[in-house]
Amino acid sequence: MKITSDPVVSRKPKVCWHLYVIRTVDGTLYTGISSDVKRRLQEHLAQGRKTAHYLRACKPLCLAFSQAIGDRPLALKVERHFKRLPKSKKELIVSSGRFSFDKDSGKILHPGQGSHGT
Repeated sequence: MKITSDPVVSRKPKVCWHLYVIRTVDGTLYTGISSDVKRRLQEHLAQGRKTAHYLRACKPLCLAFSQAIGDRPLALKVERHFKRLPKSKKELIVSSGRFSFDKDSGKILHPGQGSHGT
């Protein structure tokens, strides 16, 4: 008798990835993605081996912004587009607490307004 696994049972639950922004003590913004923003922030604050190299030099102050994006490939696309924005637009997004983006390309559509996936 051959035993097969049920594909529905063996699937992992879908993980939601977030884009997050950390403000450093000198006022710069560090951007990253994570499926667990709280854990990742604690890793940065701990200044241990899992801290991003940039945040070892420019010490993290606080989590300035976080937004759910979706799957990891989309989060990577959104992160790439976010990092290319001028600081003034990043600050607009941080102060508004939201932005919209194209769910296929990850392009930032309306900094500082709207909801994702429009």
